[in-house]
Amino acid sequence: MKAAGPGGRLGRLGEVRHLGLVAALVLLAIVGLVTRPENFATSSNLVSILALASTIGVITVGMTFVIIGGGIDLSVGALMALASVWATTLATQAYGPVVMIVCAVLVGTGAGLLNGILISYGRMVPFIATLAMMVAGRGLAQRMSNQRTQLVQPDNSLIVDLSTTRVLGLPLLVYVFALVVLIGWLVLNRTTFGRRTYAVGGNPEAARLAGIDVRKHTLMLYALSGLCCGIAAVLIMARTTTGSST
Repeated sequence: MKAAGPGGRLGRLGEVRHLGLVAALVLLAIVGLVTRPENFATSSNLVSILALASTIGVITVGMTFVIIGGGIDLSVGALMALASVWATTLATQAYGPVVMIVCAVLVGTGAGLLNGILISYGRMVPFIATLAMMVAGRGLAQRMSNQRTQLVQPDNSLIVDLSTTRVLGLPLLVYVFALVVLIGWLVLNRTTFGRRTYAVGGNPEAARLAGIDVRKHTLMLYALSGLCCGIAAVLIMARTTTGSST
């Protein structure tokens, strides 16, 4: 019988950590069921949890790619805020809900692209680059909104419909979240892009020697994270009917 090597022990430690997270979630669910069963164990509460989680969930899809690719992105919250504020300015809202959605997605993607340029071609450390983007994005959002919450105008109710319209009992924004997760899983596990992401995150130098353009791929990872921030901005506008820098 072979002795377990360091790799095997590390793998088992990872599995134990994952089981610990699952156990913690189960424990929290049990506490909720025991202490407030009339409020916790209801379909409306589960739907509310899904709706609240959809915004963060979309962001985590982009973050997953960045982390697997060996990076980190501290600016996601600020980019989502900036995208929502930019999309809810009166000048943007005058063009209708479709332009608002496109604007939010483009702002998020553009800011993520800038992160990627600073990290890939500017040789900046991801922690520093995204921290600077977090401060800059939050500051720009506050400047654009004068630190006020901007309301989605009634004429642009199409955005709000993502939260109020239900299909099979679930708001549309939950389906948007599920679609983003599905696409992210397929890209990560069934495409060349996903395999290259694992390669770049595992050993950038080996990936470069294997013919992968590491800088270009890293740039695309941060742009993807920004794209998810833009989509999340649309979802939070739908759920709160506002655009806010906070």
